Amino acid sequence: MEYNVICMQEQFELQMFDIRRRCQRAEQRSENPFEKSILRTLEKPDGGEFGKYYYLPALDDPRIDRLPISIKVLLESAIRNCDEFQVKCEDVEKIIDWENTSSKQVEIPFMPARVLLQDFTGVPALVDLACMRDAVKNLGGDPEKINPMVPVDLVIDHSVQADVVRSENAVQANMELEFERNKERFGFLKWGAIAFHNMLVLPPGGGIVHQVNLEHLGRVVFNTNGILYPDSIIGTDSHTTMIDGLGVAGWGVGGIEAEAAMLGQPMSMLLPGVVGFRLLGELREGVTATDLVLTVTQMLRKHGVVGKFVEFYGEGMRKLSLADRTTIANMSPEYGATMGFFPVDHVTLQYLKLTGRSDETVSMIESYLRANNMFVDYDEPPAEKVFSSYLELDLKDVEPSVSGPKRPHDRVLLKEMKADWRACLNNKVGFKGFAIPVEAQSKFAELTFNGTREKLRHGDVVIAAITSCTNTSNPSVMLGAALLAKKACELGLEVKPWIKTSLAPGSGVVTKYLTKSGLQKYLDQLGFYTVGYGCTTCIGNSGDLHEAVASAITDNDIVAAAVLSGNRNFEGRVHPLTRANYLASPPLVVAYALAGTVDIDLETEPLGRRKDGRSVFLKDIWPTNDEIAKAVQLNVLPDMFRATYDAITEGNPLWNGLLVPSGTLYAWDPASTYILKPPFFENMTMTPPGPRSVKDAYCLLYFGDSITTDHISPSGSIHKDSPAAKYLVEHGVDRRDFNSYGSRRGNYEVMVRGTFANVRIVNKLLEGEVGPRTIHIPSGEKMHVFDAAMRYKNEGQDTIVLAGSEYGVGSSRDGAAKGPMLVGVQAVIAKSFEQIHRSNLVGMGIIPLCFKPGEDAETLGLNGHERYTIDLPNKVSELKPRQDVKVVTDNGKSFACTLRFDTEVELAYFDHGGILQYVIRTLVEDKHRK
Repeated sequence: MEYNVICMQEQFELQMFDIRRRCQRAEQRSENPFEKSILRTLEKPDGGEFGKYYYLPALDDPRIDRLPISIKVLLESAIRNCDEFQVKCEDVEKIIDWENTSSKQVEIPFMPARVLLQDFTGVPALVDLACMRDAVKNLGGDPEKINPMVPVDLVIDHSVQADVVRSENAVQANMELEFERNKERFGFLKWGAIAFHNMLVLPPGGGIVHQVNLEHLGRVVFNTNGILYPDSIIGTDSHTTMIDGLGVAGWGVGGIEAEAAMLGQPMSMLLPGVVGFRLLGELREGVTATDLVLTVTQMLRKHGVVGKFVEFYGEGMRKLSLADRTTIANMSPEYGATMGFFPVDHVTLQYLKLTGRSDETVSMIESYLRANNMFVDYDEPPAEKVFSSYLELDLKDVEPSVSGPKRPHDRVLLKEMKADWRACLNNKVGFKGFAIPVEAQSKFAELTFNGTREKLRHGDVVIAAITSCTNTSNPSVMLGAALLAKKACELGLEVKPWIKTSLAPGSGVVTKYLTKSGLQKYLDQLGFYTVGYGCTTCIGNSGDLHEAVASAITDNDIVAAAVLSGNRNFEGRVHPLTRANYLASPPLVVAYALAGTVDIDLETEPLGRRKDGRSVFLKDIWPTNDEIAKAVQLNVLPDMFRATYDAITEGNPLWNGLLVPSGTLYAWDPASTYILKPPFFENMTMTPPGPRSVKDAYCLLYFGDSITTDHISPSGSIHKDSPAAKYLVEHGVDRRDFNSYGSRRGNYEVMVRGTFANVRIVNKLLEGEVGPRTIHIPSGEKMHVFDAAMRYKNEGQDTIVLAGSEYGVGSSRDGAAKGPMLVGVQAVIAKSFEQIHRSNLVGMGIIPLCFKPGEDAETLGLNGHERYTIDLPNKVSELKPRQDVKVVTDNGKSFACTLRFDTEVELAYFDHGGILQYVIRTLVEDKHRK
């Protein structure tokens, strides 16, 4: 055995020596060192050629065969982009030796095949690119260098406010309303499609970005100028991971990282560990993909997968539909992984054909992936793969579930929901508690709705939404919900009229198959009219509740509930007045709307009564698996996908009628309340500013655990008494036209005033008070966070933020880093960070620091009223990734923290004041070109 190990090691060293020698020779000739040795031609099955590709088996290294397929994607990218400058041979070596290097915090560059921008995050990204062109010009460079070097797909996913519901004309009415509100923003995006090369902009009204990416944009394998390579993607929304269900490696990043990738800068990342998740068996009767994903989310959260890939495999994959896979992949941010990857197999190929990809394209994809041993064939002996750790789930063990009331990974078995709800009422305030006194739990609020006296109790549902994104790509759960609605209508069940119901399909394909099946009318009958094809309730675009309902809740402190089929239910995100928010499958959303409350055991208590007075239980209207499968087979057809995306490409009259100027540079309007030139590059010179210490900083906010990007930079409605509202009123905007924080993120003045503006945020400096306020420490005054921050800034005082674990969890929202930077936050000291948000802080020049294990602000005796000093060297060369630094307070306390600049590249960004400044100086100096 020892002899074999030595031989393998010697063989590996010889192979690595051969790679290094090949690279040295290629470097002298300024060429890809792998081009001549492993570039092959891929033949078509019936003759001819698909193109050329980098043939990984030609490296003749047994380690490659043992790599997870998700790591092979990174390896192929490194080989194809190897130039001994941005991507080096030693990077290729690190990835090949993944078994040994993945546990050692090894840094690698990654060049994604393309970048995906979503509407809300795409606007600020495009604002930055336009602003960068101005900066490059001011520094004497060529503005045209600020141009995407990889394909950029930008989907305007028509983020619907759901203002018009219970109406057959909801889609058109909402579309007209959105264009009235967002004409300037849409026009800016249309200008970007003209001004920047290599950028595809899909107009609003077609679908949500993730489903459009899945059904239409996902290439799986690229063929660019005759070179074949795997599709890979980084996107400006954390749920970019939905595409992983299609076998495309993709994950969310901040907008600033995406902008750098567009401009040809490789992403610097730590070579991730990979959790192998084995699936067995198949789902039981009555169990949905949503139940499965909530189970997987809870398992992976418990296992610990932050910063890792999860790769699914096993015999259970045979029976797991592509749509079910994408539902699991979509929730990667909720279980904390970088991505949940499903390798390509026969199920993937079937889906590609279903969604209108040509036979030749599908043949090319299969041929390429088989040639590079990246295709899974269940009829062949399984290849031996090595993973960092392992999990296993028998699908038959999955039970119907929901999650809530405040976090997506707090799963509750449906049969235990009533007991869990009662416990939440009793528990102290927290993720699973509302602290409602026992004597107040049975109280009710009276309201008059449409002339009828009604009662509203704790747990009553006021919002029921089948939302886009997680589930609406899945025909099984969508048709399942429609079949349930049909049976409910036939038995005479109704939804209470004050419950705000809505349906937001992820794409027009859903409407086509619901209509063809004849089932849409039953959803309509229950009030689940289609309001549009984009982000709605899940992101906070639920619109206003009826005034009588809102007053009943606020005047009587009712813990009202929302039930939605989305993926995020953080407190304050769905609606300010729904303190309890539950994630559920689309059929269960309809069921809870019929029941009118979450305070019910759906297995033993009736949903309602028939016209003859007999009780109707959930089991009476729940469709069978066979009924659902038949509906899918008969009604989901390839022509629907082709027709839908042909129509999207053509645009709509409102979009096509937008007249926008052309030109390399954008003509900024200083009076605009939607698009405003940010001050990121003001007074910028070619000399990097270098590291910056923090001196005698005040604590702006002191947080506990799980502060989300929705807390830091909300996307939802703008409160009438907020600093952002004051700004808009001062600029002539009527309250009904405030729109949302997300839609106005292209105006940094609104974004900065929305920083830490979530109405449910809890700041420990306020000792129990909830809301977007803080204490200005020197004066002791309570005020809006923005006002306090500006007061500190005007006084020349640094500020920091103290936080607990999982700081920045949630959407990959770069505004959550840009906003704090603009209000003057110099550092965030937390127990742990969500990886994407930590990267965004680095990209904006904010110092991320982690308390040492076992320590936090509370154990160190900090109360947030201290002043904090963090001394750093003047030269970046004297800093190291993840080194220890000392934090000293003015009361004599000091403690060590880990500096969370994780790579040398991130230190370079910090040296330059941010990632965009680094890119600008690099482009102007033209250092990266030979």
